[in-house]
Amino acid sequence: MAPRAFYLYGGWPGHRPYDVADWAVAQMELLGITVDAVNDPYRLEQDLTGYDLVVIGWTQAHPTENLTVRQEDSLLHAVEHGTGVAGWHGMGASFRASLRYNHLVGGNCVSHPGGEGVEVPYKVHITDPDHPVTAGVSDFDVASEQYYMHVDPTNHVLAETVFSGEHLPWIDGYRMPVAWTRTWGRGRVFYCSVGHYPKDLDTPDATRLVRQGIAWACR
Repeated sequence: MAPRAFYLYGGWPGHRPYDVADWAVAQMELLGITVDAVNDPYRLEQDLTGYDLVVIGWTQAHPTENLTVRQEDSLLHAVEHGTGVAGWHGMGASFRASLRYNHLVGGNCVSHPGGEGVEVPYKVHITDPDHPVTAGVSDFDVASEQYYMHVDPTNHVLAETVFSGEHLPWIDGYRMPVAWTRTWGRGRVFYCSVGHYPKDLDTPDATRLVRQGIAWACR
């Protein structure tokens, strides 16, 4: 039986979620995953334990957006019992008022030092080339939002970027995780901060990284 994914997409239109949804569904189908694509976060209240993967393609509609206790309970219960979670960019900038969600994801975007939507040039450095998620992925260049994130110390960092200090001089030279894995109970979690624009994901190394992250997280 093919693995099943619950794919939540939509939210803030600036991330062009419908265009990205076409890309994301195609990646999952290449992996042989059957996708249930929904754009209603309240569907998270349903029993998710029958899914092998939850993919968060949602981006907050407003900065204080929250999950209900029932949404949190359903999501965390499923992951604790083996359902994986995977996502990119907006997954780390959503449901910011939900502490349990942010704990699960392992990070939260708190700033775009170059500006929101600004195409800041930066390089993604692969720090663990031996992990299944990064197999065959080389360092790659991005011209997009460079997320400044608060991250969980238990994350297994796969890739990082270095800030230039051009926009905030006091962060010059500091390294920031871009992609990581983590576990939550029996479930696996993958996140990559690249992906403000569809073109950011639709490059060979970024696509391979995210697709392999989805495969790794899927039960």
